[in-house]
Amino acid sequence: MDLFIYLFVALFSVLNPIGTVPIFVGLTQNDTKKERSRISLWTAINVFIILIVSFFIGQYVLIFFGISIDALRIAGGIIIVNSGFSLLSGEFNKKRGINKKAESDAQKRNDIALTPLAIPMLAGPGSISLLIAFYQEHNSTMEILISSMAILAIAVTIFLILKSAHYLAKILGVSGIVAISRIVGFIVIAIGIQYIVSAIINIIKGNLS
Repeated sequence: MDLFIYLFVALFSVLNPIGTVPIFVGLTQNDTKKERSRISLWTAINVFIILIVSFFIGQYVLIFFGISIDALRIAGGIIIVNSGFSLLSGEFNKKRGINKKAESDAQKRNDIALTPLAIPMLAGPGSISLLIAFYQEHNSTMEILISSMAILAIAVTIFLILKSAHYLAKILGVSGIVAISRIVGFIVIAIGIQYIVSAIINIIKGNLS
């Protein structure tokens, strides 16, 4: 249960679905309630596929390119910390490649569930590197099962949040969403720093042994 909660919280912090609410509202303001539900569902499905593939296949990518897990932790940690600072400074959407032109282009397309919502708004380098590193430490059958359930749970959570996005935007308001994003940003920074510290400790231990 601890493993499930840890991975769920880590993914929720890095993906920050609450911070995606204003973007989702802006991109779907002219859509019907049924269409919004469909986009929410397919965004969640796309995120699940991206995360589960990263979790299982990512290790082979590392082997192919000869990248050590500690190097990945440091790189992923830097990306995660950068995302955290972006959340704290209110520039998260700019960092994720969502600007006025991208938003306008997305509104003209029929389906935005894959881009820009699933990629790059939700499933980005931070979450992908987090999962690859997580698999290296938790790869027993039970741990893989629990991790997969946590990934499924975060996908369901994303669906519920996006499905309720227009209501959340009204209830929380801009200031409420910003406040939550900044709290999440602090947690994201802590997760990123922990990854970097763990990698440095492992490197030092490896050189001393």
